[in-house]
Amino acid sequence: MKYLPISISLVSFLLVCAYIIYTEDRLKSNFEPTMKLPLEGDIPIGLTEYRNAVSLEIPDSMDFAGELVPLNIPDVKERLDRELHINTYWHSSTIYLLKRGNQWLPRIEKILQKNGIPDDFKYLTAIEGGFKNDVSPKNAVGFWQIVKDAGKENGLEISKDVDERYDPIKSTEAACKYLNKAYKKFGNWTNVAASYNRGMSGLERALDNQEVDSYYDLMLNEETSRYVFRLLAIKEIFENPEKYGFDISKEHLYEEEKIKHVEVTSDIKDLVQFAKDQGINYKLLKRHNPWLRDDDLKVRKNRVYQIAIPVI
Repeated sequence: MKYLPISISLVSFLLVCAYIIYTEDRLKSNFEPTMKLPLEGDIPIGLTEYRNAVSLEIPDSMDFAGELVPLNIPDVKERLDRELHINTYWHSSTIYLLKRGNQWLPRIEKILQKNGIPDDFKYLTAIEGGFKNDVSPKNAVGFWQIVKDAGKENGLEISKDVDERYDPIKSTEAACKYLNKAYKKFGNWTNVAASYNRGMSGLERALDNQEVDSYYDLMLNEETSRYVFRLLAIKEIFENPEKYGFDISKEHLYEEEKIKHVEVTSDIKDLVQFAKDQGINYKLLKRHNPWLRDDDLKVRKNRVYQIAIPVI
């Protein structure tokens, strides 16, 4: 009987080994695919479930505002290639842009058309503010990323309690004023787009110093060198989303929200109470009127404000 503990230990060891082998087999079977993965050539371009990142085919030709992109120039093609790949595979950001764009681009298009600005400039709001009222490290604000001096120069009110750079509609009107002035200077819409990043005087100096007349022939800083190509890439993806793997259901897109406007000609001492009087809350008031920057509103003489109220 003195050998019994050893026998029990041996049996226990064998049982443990058997359990480990059984568990490994179960885990292996659980993680085996239930279907054979299709070959790469069998996968439609719009489906990415089983697809690795693949190199994209660059369009044979492109234009911006009716001006051809010289894709026959090697570095021009490479720069477009880079931005097209970045924005195609930056899935979460580009999906969000497509959703927000459905909400805002129709309104922006109308303002551009009214001011004689080519429709392609609507994509500036995608690469500038991403259809959001963000503030940059250089204190550029809103959909069009307008700095304070430029905003005032182009007709926006900017004060303690009102900053119309946060108003997507009024800031679009201000951007149109800039774009028309830039076109009078350059006579070329591609250069106008580049100047929105570099500034009119900065782009003009670069053109003069390098003795060329086209953005595509300039040696520029990294940001401006990429700027127009980012614009072109977003245009291409927005106009051909499924080609680049973005299959967004219509019901997932953000829709324009119904609003009415209340005309205000006198001070509002308490915007919280004003919101309640309109049948909404303060959050909704600020959501639809982000240009209201304080908790009250002082109305200057002869000034009229149109405050947007959501129709619930």
